[in-house]
Amino acid sequence: MLRADLRWLTMVVGLFLVAGCSSSPTIAPLPTATGEQAAVELPEEPYRLGPGDQVRIVVFRHPDLSGEFELDGRGAFSMPLIGEVRANGLTARELEEKIASMYADGYLVNPVVSVEVLTYRPFYILGEVNRPGQYEYESGMTVLNAVAKAGGFTYRAKQDGIMVQRGGANAPPVVVSGNTRIQPGDIITVPERFF
Repeated sequence: MLRADLRWLTMVVGLFLVAGCSSSPTIAPLPTATGEQAAVELPEEPYRLGPGDQVRIVVFRHPDLSGEFELDGRGAFSMPLIGEVRANGLTARELEEKIASMYADGYLVNPVVSVEVLTYRPFYILGEVNRPGQYEYESGMTVLNAVAKAGGFTYRAKQDGIMVQRGGANAPPVVVSGNTRIQPGDIITVPERFF
């Protein structure tokens, strides 16, 4: 009786083992270590001013306070009466509100201010393009537009691994698609493919 029970138990365990080997696993496979990254879409955020941008500021009914200003290396500029205005990291709308509140603080009654970006800071493209370097930004540019401005891909370019650093050289690089919109100040790197 004991032998029959052992034989039956051995058969049942054997069937479970065979069934377990033939069925597909329910645990997701581990990612392969190929170094490949999927392209991500960078969020489209409102443009933030930075060093090198040139803006036209109009203080309505006060042409003597209006003018064109370029942001210095700290992202600041100087205006009549109120002096230094720090614009680094602000949107055009936020800069309008800041200047209006500075003039409202003892200089003007209910000031109305308009800010227009005239010239954006450049973007940079490095790596496997024919003419790497600094280029003038144009509104609505994509990564592929930037590559075209830089003379196109070299024959060694890895076209599906283009990286963008947004926020300066210390920002982490992110792999993006060719249709990703770039912003002024972006650093685009086209890596070399390995054969």
